[in-house]
Amino acid sequence: MQAPPCSSMDERRGAATAGALILELKPVHPPPLDGRAGCETWSVQFSPDGGCFAWSLGHGIVKLLPWPLQDVERHRSAETEDAPRSRERTLQCGHSVWSLAFGPVTSKFASRTNVKGVPPELLLATGLNNGNIKIWEVATGKQLFHLTGHQGVVRDLAFTPNGSLTLVSGSRDKTLRIWDLSKPGNNFHVLTGHTSWVYSCSISPDSSMIASVCRGDTRVYLWSLRSYTFMKNLQGFDMFPVSCDFSPDGALLAIAAFATRWEIDVFDPHSGERLIVLRDCLFCDHDIMNTPIRAVCFSTEGLHLAFVTEDRAIRIWKLGQDNPAMETDLLRFSNGLCCTFHPHGGVVATGTRDGHVKFWRTPRLVPSLSHLSRVALRCHISTHQVMALPIPNKIKDFLTYRNLQGCHEARCSMHQLPLD
Repeated sequence: MQAPPCSSMDERRGAATAGALILELKPVHPPPLDGRAGCETWSVQFSPDGGCFAWSLGHGIVKLLPWPLQDVERHRSAETEDAPRSRERTLQCGHSVWSLAFGPVTSKFASRTNVKGVPPELLLATGLNNGNIKIWEVATGKQLFHLTGHQGVVRDLAFTPNGSLTLVSGSRDKTLRIWDLSKPGNNFHVLTGHTSWVYSCSISPDSSMIASVCRGDTRVYLWSLRSYTFMKNLQGFDMFPVSCDFSPDGALLAIAAFATRWEIDVFDPHSGERLIVLRDCLFCDHDIMNTPIRAVCFSTEGLHLAFVTEDRAIRIWKLGQDNPAMETDLLRFSNGLCCTFHPHGGVVATGTRDGHVKFWRTPRLVPSLSHLSRVALRCHISTHQVMALPIPNKIKDFLTYRNLQGCHEARCSMHQLPLD
């Protein structure tokens, strides 16, 4: 593990901040010289309390590390066993790990579900390339569940944020499965209707809705998590979605897509209206088919989007702004595959094709009181309920994020417009 000195720059007013690299994790096994698959970091995750970091470093291995990572060396040298939760652990999954999810998860705005028999321990679900899902107890490293049924790679996993042990999995077998780990036999429901491999799935903060995207399909699928039925498609794309994420209040749904270039569309999932579009810098001369967008995720306060493309480790964009808030230099030897914010903010982690993980310091933002009020309200009422309120239209536009509506070109720091 390396800890290079942090650096930042702001060469001119309005320019993006260069990504400040905090730490870097390198895998034990170097990538094969012949380019074979198996060493990729397809997923990285922080635990809900921010005290643990999970890293899929290829070769069927998952590392559980205490956060902050400065404590790793201290825990390695510790001779006592009185703090098993804080020690580093290695999980041998036996097959390539494509997806990770910690659970149970409780959104700060969601009502916790009281489920009898649900263990209080923190769990980690691992989705494998053979279609199986293994679930581990983080404190002990013990395997608790082995879920079978998918007929293809388990590409994405997510626990419902209501505190229950309900797990949603998306697979290359074109299905979503909803597993109830609190019941004997791990009852599950299968959602069918995708036209191809499921790339990504996300659960709304109130645990009422699942969004999913699949390979080669320009539609976004919305499913009811209460009735286990299909709700509707979000359409109008010219590109193929590859990643999706709900905002912390559930009022927005970000979709990352690419074809000849990449694009991020931010929808209102309740009305189906596309509110914000962020497009690739048109002045960058690169072969986008070799540098597609891979993942997108909302920050913990809901005002920033982080996304990775295979030519840069990370970009961070503030909603409604033209220029990126942060971007890293062009990559030379490694391509970004995944990203996730620390639940307390300030740090974003990215995983790469050669098995590395990099941690970046993110722009600090103190949300306004009006935004915090909007988030608290939107966690409990839909867009349709907001529009029915007897309040001025300007306030309705703010509460539904329509005040940020527009199309933006994500010009990189080299091609931003000169200041007047």
